[in-house]
Amino acid sequence: MQLIRGIHNLKNRAGFQNGCVLAIGNFDGVHLGHQQILHRLREKSVALNLPSVVMLFEPQPREFFARQQAEMVAPARLMRLRDKLHALAKLGIDFVLCVRFDQTFAQLSPAQFIQHLLVEQLNIRYLSIGDDFRFGLKRQGDFSTLQQAAEQFDFAIESSDSHCLETVRISSSLIREALKKDDLVLAEKMLGKPYSIRGRVAHGNKLGRTIGFPTANMMLNRQVTPIQGVYAVQVETENGLFNGIANVGNRPTINGTKPLLEVHLFDFNEFIYGKAIEVRFLKKIRAEIKFEHFEALKQQIERDVANVKQFFSER
Repeated sequence: MQLIRGIHNLKNRAGFQNGCVLAIGNFDGVHLGHQQILHRLREKSVALNLPSVVMLFEPQPREFFARQQAEMVAPARLMRLRDKLHALAKLGIDFVLCVRFDQTFAQLSPAQFIQHLLVEQLNIRYLSIGDDFRFGLKRQGDFSTLQQAAEQFDFAIESSDSHCLETVRISSSLIREALKKDDLVLAEKMLGKPYSIRGRVAHGNKLGRTIGFPTANMMLNRQVTPIQGVYAVQVETENGLFNGIANVGNRPTINGTKPLLEVHLFDFNEFIYGKAIEVRFLKKIRAEIKFEHFEALKQQIERDVANVKQFFSER
């Protein structure tokens, strides 16, 4: 899969001379609904012998507008861009066009978006889009606008069917709500796998090792984190899958300010600084709280570890 950063990098791209098949969206979480859309996109790509392209936005539109309006809060991201690209590559997408969502892009009229980007730059032959998709200045463009453009510019358009869990439409916002309510089982059903965070292990303050619980640390570079607290986790490293316990939060006992993911792996003695790992969250043990002193924190961690090991022994 190739990443194209910015519309300006589309110029003279030979791969789109004959056209492409395109899906547009945030694809946050790449859940089962997204996967259904992307499988359909791959089918069209093969049938038409054209490259498959996913267009997404950085920052996500609601994040951009939240920065402009103090009263607006951006939703928590289910995954960072790097994780999203990893998931899209696994699904066989050929290209990801990452469009910078800024004031200039937000001011494009629906007609400009269609003419200059979809038609002239991407030469689309097939478009998959949600029927609730809005685009262009003041969100004036919608599915009906694109249907009219499809007739004018001779490309096919298809509304992506909603994927349902029983009778409920799967969406990123519903998954966020499940995580907020600590319903990891429901989130897993909608994602098709346990909710997870990927990243590289960074050096921390190494306080954990002083009390017998060394941790692998991952900085969470997000505006809002969808989960917080202590969890039973499984961690995938380059050498296999390991059980462990994780804390997601700001570490109030030591007056931390930046969100951090700390993982203590059981029966583990490998050097993984700088290595990529995936942390899968299986059960919430408790919320993150501030302790009066470090000894109280140590005692609570001992109880938490016992609870998590009991969880795995019964699983």
